[in-house]
Amino acid sequence: MESCTHVFQISGIKTKDKKRALVQGILQLGGKYIGGSVYHYGSTHLIIPQVLSSEKFLAACAAGKWVVTPGYVLDSVKNGSWLPEGPYEVTISTGSTAAFYPARQWREKVSSGRLKGAFQGWRVLLMVQEPTRRAMFKRLLNAGMAKVYHCPLPSHASITHVMAKPVTENSKSHNAPCYPVSHIVQHLFGSNHVEKNFHMTEDHPTETEARFVDVDFSNLEAEIKNCVIKQEGQPRLCFLEFLGYHDPYRPQSQATETDFSNAGSMIECGLFIEALESIRSAVFPGLLPPAPYLISLLEYAQQGSATSVFLRNFQQVMDKLLLTNPPWLAPSSVKKYFTQVLQCPQCKSGLWPFLETAIRYCLSSEVTCHPLPGPALPTLLHFHCGILALALKLFQGELHSVTAGDFMLPKGTRVSPASGSLLYGTFWTVWERSTLLSSAVKQLAQLLIQAAMEDYAERDEKQKLHLADTLLDLLSVLVEFWCQQHFKLNQILVEKGLKDLSEHLAVISQDVAPVVLVELVVRVRSTRLKLMMADAIFRSLCCKNGVTMGDEPLSLKKMVLSYLPVLGSLAQSPSGTRLRTGPTSNSCTSQGTNCRTQNSLVTETSAEKENIPRGLNRVNAAAWSGHRTSLASQAMFSLERRTWCV
Repeated sequence: MESCTHVFQISGIKTKDKKRALVQGILQLGGKYIGGSVYHYGSTHLIIPQVLSSEKFLAACAAGKWVVTPGYVLDSVKNGSWLPEGPYEVTISTGSTAAFYPARQWREKVSSGRLKGAFQGWRVLLMVQEPTRRAMFKRLLNAGMAKVYHCPLPSHASITHVMAKPVTENSKSHNAPCYPVSHIVQHLFGSNHVEKNFHMTEDHPTETEARFVDVDFSNLEAEIKNCVIKQEGQPRLCFLEFLGYHDPYRPQSQATETDFSNAGSMIECGLFIEALESIRSAVFPGLLPPAPYLISLLEYAQQGSATSVFLRNFQQVMDKLLLTNPPWLAPSSVKKYFTQVLQCPQCKSGLWPFLETAIRYCLSSEVTCHPLPGPALPTLLHFHCGILALALKLFQGELHSVTAGDFMLPKGTRVSPASGSLLYGTFWTVWERSTLLSSAVKQLAQLLIQAAMEDYAERDEKQKLHLADTLLDLLSVLVEFWCQQHFKLNQILVEKGLKDLSEHLAVISQDVAPVVLVELVVRVRSTRLKLMMADAIFRSLCCKNGVTMGDEPLSLKKMVLSYLPVLGSLAQSPSGTRLRTGPTSNSCTSQGTNCRTQNSLVTETSAEKENIPRGLNRVNAAAWSGHRTSLASQAMFSLERRTWCV
């Protein structure tokens, strides 16, 4: 196939714009580009601006590959198809009338079948001290079909050459001619009697002609079959759920290695879409693309110039990474990998600041870790919401894994599974783990209330981001996770943590319309959080109406004796007038929850109007009392459910 006959490498071109134009042209014409700093045996063409003393150039000459100038690709793009390579072959100007083509002689011999490579028949003992240089010379000799040995030399091996750097008495002691490594270059370009050192093979023109003229569909069938077998050999997903990956056919440690250097070269050239596509097709269990590549792609996505297709594909790659390499079922190195990738590529301050920035961007807030494109772009809004959904999925997986007891810990450790989770490290510092209301949890609760207000205000505009739902689910996961870690050892600590969060929610939701809070409670999935939020709303209602509340935790008795009478009184006052059903008090709880005095509640009519639910003047009292009844029903159902669970 034509797409397989033009496989390019580039050497000696440092300008990113020039390199980007070449790579785009190669891909446009159906060719393939292989990046990296070393020679790749699968390449068919090398692009260089002039003759170089680089590994790629010397290896391409030794292997008989095409060595052409950049004009070959650029002119082929203008032509719309690949041009003949001959006019673009690299030459050396010697001052004589005849130009010298350094790669042509070996290419013609290899293509005609006379030789398989410039070093065919060589059995080389390579004695180079520096490991990097030794590996380079080995690739160079292998490209020319030489067989390379290292010290100590196997007893059965017979060598024809010794290549040394430096040349020492020890290197001369072997029964073979000893040369410095510069002999490789001299052999390629410096002798007019190259052929005498090689065994010539006969031409087979008829076979060559038949191979290129006749179309053998059996070979095509074999290639397709091999491709299918290779894909089937990749690790298979037996469960589509994100909560776990268990492949009975192949464990993660046996995953096939993949070379991602091509994607790195594309990123260097600014070909982010092509690089993402290359990574997207190579994500399997046990295989993680280099973190710097994903960080570069994430940084490009945040700049605002990426297309919606790129952002959607990036989201799919991250989802696939989480699906195939769940950190809760993988070694600690995978957890560190996700910690490194899921953070702001510029600030690198951790996962929670990254999530907070995403939330604030969706809320059109300018308070972010670093300036982002503004005003908020619709594509970036959905992208940041996707990042939040990805983090939620990750935390849900960790919660499920810790609960099920299959959270993977390093061997020999006796710590709690939760202590090594990303969720714990994201929302609680070492000094905050004994309290539910950490600094990050406080910020999340505040952002949740703000998102709920905006979602309710914009629901008539068909807002489809559902930011409040995502944050509500995230807070539910946090509450369940923290309570599970402490409930068996210290129930009093859990009750105190829930109470602290309840009072915090009551304080920050004082200026929120009750209908918004009711809708928020209805959508809570966590029973604990549903009870806690209902209690917070009841406290807020009682506080606004001058009702003194005790310190006892939420119970059915407390609802019947305290909350339901207040709800009944409010239902009988359609004008929204506050009632005085208890003694004057400056606080609702012993902890000093902010609450105004009863007399001020009666006299401040302007403040009353602010707290009248939206649309109260357009609906009857029964409709508004229905919201209160719904809230009470939700709380009583959750309380009853929790009682049965206990």
